This record gives sequence, C-alpha cells and structure tokens, in this order.
Amino acid sequence: MLETVTDGRVKPEQRTAPPKLHKVLLVNDDFTPREFVVQVLRAEFRLAEEQAYRVMMTAHRRGVCVVAVYPKEVAETKADTATEMARRKGYPLLFSTEPET
Repeated sequence: MLETVTDGRVKPEQRTAPPKLHKVLLVNDDFTPREFVVQVLRAEFRLAEEQAYRVMMTAHRRGVCVVAVYPKEVAETKADTATEMARRKGYPLLFSTEPET
C-alpha cells in the first residue's frame, strides 16, 4: 500500500480496483446458419471475416466458444444485443456471459 505524508500525518492512498471482466460466450446450436453466426460476430463484436469464422467453428466443434472479454456491463449488453439479433430472425442462437477467472 502506498502512503502519502501530508501535514505530518500518514494517509493510505486509495486506489480503485479495475472492473471485473466477463467473457462473452457463443453457445452452439444445430439450427442457426453458419453464415448468420458469422454475420452477427462481425456486426456486434467487430470481428474480421476470418476471425468470426474461426470463432463460429470453434463453438460448432466444442459446443461453446469465448468471443471476447469486456467489463461486465459491456459484456452483458453485447451478449443481449447479439442474441436479440438472432431472435428477430427466428434463430435460437445464444450468447451468454460469465466472470473471467
């Protein structure tokens, strides 16, 4: 802990903790077209075409894939927005979040 001396008194310096980070997860399903998944990854997470394809294929093979890591509020908003994009098209595609360990 850092200390600051002022007026002869020692005060501990207050530091704010960095925000807790959360992972945005892409959960695979057997119904959403691959092209649409790539489109959502590119639109909401700003991934390049190749990177979006790799993320989609990793989720396809493993069942789930980490898309990105953000502060909690940002991660939740992006996951909700991406899931809602799929719902509007009638797809069951799901993005979720979990704390980074």
